Amino acid sequence: MRSCRLFVLVLLHVPWLSVACTPPLPVGTPPLDVPYIPTPLGVVKRMLQLAGVGPTDVVYDLGAGDGRIVITAARRFGARAVGVELDPLRVAEATANARRAGVSERVRFLQQDLLLTDLREATVVTLFLTPALNLRLRPKLWRELRPGARVVSHLYDMGDWKPDRVERVQGRPVYRWTIPARNTH
Repeated sequence: MRSCRLFVLVLLHVPWLSVACTPPLPVGTPPLDVPYIPTPLGVVKRMLQLAGVGPTDVVYDLGAGDGRIVITAARRFGARAVGVELDPLRVAEATANARRAGVSERVRFLQQDLLLTDLREATVVTLFLTPALNLRLRPKLWRELRPGARVVSHLYDMGDWKPDRVERVQGRPVYRWTIPARNTH
């Protein structure tokens, strides 16, 4: 309950921020690096549009939460999608949401550390993490994603990696990068 009170205080200062309070993690689950804060559906849709997601894409959402980005990528854009989430309660919720949305055959959810996830299959990676975690993830994205893959982040940039495009959606920044040809970063 203590963490929920902290988020309520944050909400008083950042009115667009909404947080869903969840029960404690099961014993043995590593601590989460990022609190669960759902991305508004309008921002989800625009993130996927900005990435140019289509039926030939494989979208990886790192920190997938309730699965809304993964489900939207499959349902509205025809993509295959993978959600990576450390919290087993969120993985169960996302899996149930995908089943209800009728996209279970096009999506999967992995309960694992996003920094240990193999991203080589991804053509698009979506993020709503923290500035520090985005920076820790950047070398992995460059190393594992093929040139031309797109990365889209809600709210936070990637330090000195200049985005191809930045848009404001519902008052929030959304950043898009394209993985460059090898040896150009």
